[in-house]
Amino acid sequence: MPTSRLEAFSDGVLAIVITVMVLELNVPKGDHLSDLWHDTGVGLLTYVLSFVYIGIYWNNHHHMFQIAQAVTGSVLWANLHLLFWLSLYPFTTSWLDETWPAVTPTAVYGVNLMAAGTAYYILQRLMMRLPDSGPRLREVVGTDFKGKVSPFIYLLGIGLAFVEPWMALVPYAAVALMWLVPDRRVERYLAAHRELAD
Repeated sequence: MPTSRLEAFSDGVLAIVITVMVLELNVPKGDHLSDLWHDTGVGLLTYVLSFVYIGIYWNNHHHMFQIAQAVTGSVLWANLHLLFWLSLYPFTTSWLDETWPAVTPTAVYGVNLMAAGTAYYILQRLMMRLPDSGPRLREVVGTDFKGKVSPFIYLLGIGLAFVEPWMALVPYAAVALMWLVPDRRVERYLAAHRELAD
């Protein structure tokens, strides 16, 4: 089956996830910058981090499905698995914000990040098994250094949550920054194989 319905559904879910997250932010009670920090500070920072993660997944998801021309039932389920973990971002982000700096919500947030990364990896591996796009996707992904190192950084963050919760945010943010660096592999591949881009 073509990828268009899967992509449209995924785009809609991610748009809703971002909307729900921003609605969880507390509006400052006063009109000074100090009120913004006091009433919204941690929530705004965790929102930005979660928003960046959603943006990274949306971007990489879009690129991956530019290469694919059709999907199977297993890919549909793997995509739903990814969307499940991403749809929990508003919950874990809000819990982290409202209980800051608590150990369990900080660790659970990290588990949510790692689970979404694992789900994306599973989706990517299933896409690599597709007869039409698998070889192309394997060529584009290559050794996938960032994909292999990310779980270890998440585990470091989850471990640090039990030492000092604020320290856990450093590895969580580091993974986001690592993936935020633009990855030109797909664009280069599509430029070299223009028939796929059309």
